[in-house]
Amino acid sequence: MAAGEIDDFLGYISIIKGYSSNTVIAYAHDIQTFVRFAEDICDDKGDLDLSSITHLEIRAYLANLQKKGYSRRTIARRIAAIRGFFSYLCRKGILSRNPAESIKIPREGRKIPPFLREDEVVSLLQCPPKDTPFGIRDRAILEVLYAAGLRVGELVGLNLDSIDLSTDFVRVRGKGAKERIVPIGIKAVEALKTYLEYGRPRLASQGEDSLALFLNCNGTRLSKRAIEIMVDKYIEKASIDKNISPHALRHSFATHLLDRGADLRVVQELLGHATVSTTQIYTHMTRKRLRTVYDKAHPRA
Repeated sequence: MAAGEIDDFLGYISIIKGYSSNTVIAYAHDIQTFVRFAEDICDDKGDLDLSSITHLEIRAYLANLQKKGYSRRTIARRIAAIRGFFSYLCRKGILSRNPAESIKIPREGRKIPPFLREDEVVSLLQCPPKDTPFGIRDRAILEVLYAAGLRVGELVGLNLDSIDLSTDFVRVRGKGAKERIVPIGIKAVEALKTYLEYGRPRLASQGEDSLALFLNCNGTRLSKRAIEIMVDKYIEKASIDKNISPHALRHSFATHLLDRGADLRVVQELLGHATVSTTQIYTHMTRKRLRTVYDKAHPRA
């Protein structure tokens, strides 16, 4: 029974709920791992009766994860997947109650995400060469990542018609297939115009042209992994001694906006966060920096 119901649930969160492919894959692994655990402790190999699962089996699974040293974040995700699965079965009338409903997801301490100082961003953006197709492309990528605060997946998903250089806006397809319109600054616009005039045509000539905005050496859509490798290269070239991913430019975007007085709700909308609580992590970052400056500068601090 379990395998078919799991497939149905994965189809539901993928098609109806619009979850990303990575999330669907993670949920599939989490639920299947729990089912195998439940089969072992119930001695019910191969045909687990999901209606026989109680909160006791789920608590045993939670204890097993903690014993194995899994992080709170991983445990929280796994319990969320199990809870969502059983909730789905209840809505379908397959189960009469959700055995995971009373299971508390462990709270995760919120970590301050890594970001670059403004001078470090400037150094990074100046690294790509201006006289090669790849350098012109890379400069445009970095400028857009920082100017619009995009996720890497959102950036590689941009098409030619996603940008409007007459109004300086980018149409972004974010999590859950939700679209948002984000403005970009003059530096990013200049970099994009240069790329579209001198960089992209030379890359597109290497293969079948596509609608993708950013192309690889084969003339096809650039991958997320390629962006990660590219950013690593320029971080090293800029002599920035930090463990920085492309996502750090998104964190830097939000931090710098708030540092300069931007409204939290506006930053939330620009980032595409569903709730303002997600955006509030950046206020902790700016407050910490303000405290440091205050302590160093105020004569009676």
